[in-house]
Amino acid sequence: MNNFFLALKTSFGFLSTIPVGITMEGLDELVKRSYLQTFAGVVLGIMIGVFAYITETVLPDQISAVLIMAFIYYLTGLNHLDGLADFGDGATAHGSLEKKIKALKDVALGIGGVGYAVLTLLALYASISALQAEAIFFSDNAAFILAVSLLVAEIGAKQAMLTIAAFGKPIHEGLGSMVINSTTFPRYVVSFIVGAVASVLAFGSIGVIGYISSIVTAFVILNVSNRHFKGVNGDCVGTSNEIARVIVLIVITLVIIASNNGYGGLVWTLL
Repeated sequence: MNNFFLALKTSFGFLSTIPVGITMEGLDELVKRSYLQTFAGVVLGIMIGVFAYITETVLPDQISAVLIMAFIYYLTGLNHLDGLADFGDGATAHGSLEKKIKALKDVALGIGGVGYAVLTLLALYASISALQAEAIFFSDNAAFILAVSLLVAEIGAKQAMLTIAAFGKPIHEGLGSMVINSTTFPRYVVSFIVGAVASVLAFGSIGVIGYISSIVTAFVILNVSNRHFKGVNGDCVGTSNEIARVIVLIVITLVIIASNNGYGGLVWTLL
C-alpha cells in the first residue's frame, strides 16, 4: 500500500507543479501504475474547473479565458508545451529520419516549434472563448458548464498521453520510454475506465463524447509520429496532452452548438 501512495504522490509531481517531490523510486512505482496519471488528471481538472468557475463568475469572459490559460500552465507546468514545440521542430524538419529525430531531440527552439506552440495556445484561447459564448444559451449556469468542460478536457489530455504510451513504440531510452514500456494494455484499460466514469459523472453524454475525442486525437498524433519518427518519445506523449485538451474543448463546444440549434436529440440517439 505504501508503494501505491508513493506512486500516487509521484503522479502529481510528474504531471503538475505541486511540490510533492519526485524520486527515482517514486517514478518506478508510478510506471507500474501508469493508470494513476488519469486519476491525477481528474484532480487537476477539478482544480482548474473550480478556478474557472470563480473567474467566470466575477470577471469578463476575455479576461477569464486568459487567466484560465495561465492557471492551467501554472498548475501543470510547461513541460508538455515544450514537448509540443520539440514535436513541431521534428515534424517540420526536412530530410532523413535521422535529421527529423535530431530536430525532435534538439534543445534549441526552431520556427516549427514556435509555430506549433503558438497555434495551440491560440486554439486553446479560441476554444475557451467559443465555449463561454455558447454555454450562455445552453444553461442558466454557464460558469458551471465551462468548469466541467475543462475537467473533461484535462481527463482527456491525460488519457491521450496514456493512449500514445500504450500503442506507441519508443524510439530511444529515457523517461518517456519508461512510461511507454510500462503502459500495458490491462493498465490502459483501467485508466480508460477511470477516465470514462469521471467524464460521465462530470458532464454526462457530452463528457463521453469529449473523452472519446481525446483518444481519437491521440491515435492521429500516434500516426503522425510513426510517419515522421518511426515511433514515439516523451515529446510525442506531451504533444498528445496539449492537443487533446484543445480538441476536447472544441468538440464539447460543437456538441453544445448542435444542442442549442435543436439537434440535441440526435446526439443522445447516437449514444
